[in-house]
Amino acid sequence: MSNDSEKSTDTDMEVQPKHHRYPFCIVWTPLPIISWFFPFIGHMGIATSKGVIRDFAGSYYVSEDDMAFGWPTMYWQLSPDKVPGGIEAFDRAIKEASDEYRTHTHNICCDNCHSHVALALNTMQYNNKSNWNMVHLATMMIFKGKWNGISGFLHQYLPFMIVVGLLVGIAIILP
Repeated sequence: MSNDSEKSTDTDMEVQPKHHRYPFCIVWTPLPIISWFFPFIGHMGIATSKGVIRDFAGSYYVSEDDMAFGWPTMYWQLSPDKVPGGIEAFDRAIKEASDEYRTHTHNICCDNCHSHVALALNTMQYNNKSNWNMVHLATMMIFKGKWNGISGFLHQYLPFMIVVGLLVGIAIILP
């Protein structure tokens, strides 16, 4: 999987999963039970230039440095060079999106954590785009995201593999 980051001399771009620091990253973690059956559905947040994660964790609440469903299993590092206005505009857009989402009621289908991240990207006009949405973000995570090692992959997919294994086992046993 690829990485959109470009090394910058003035900013630390190093992702540090053990310290929960993901500078310029969109991060992903599985949702209990839902991801067991649909592993491509999960919880999303966005991290500032310092790597501090913000995620729309529920109605009127955007958490900071404490993801609602556990630490990320996957991340997609963005490039501050693709933000008009650079690092300051990147961080400002995340703050503005977070402030806005503190006034929203959470809706799992329409106005959720993915929408919060999309608003941040649209506000900063990441990659000269202002039409980011939850489907596009989930797709980009699948194709551009990097796992936090084998444990990140297993945390995301092992429950799904167990469910599938049980269903196959039941189908074989019960004629």
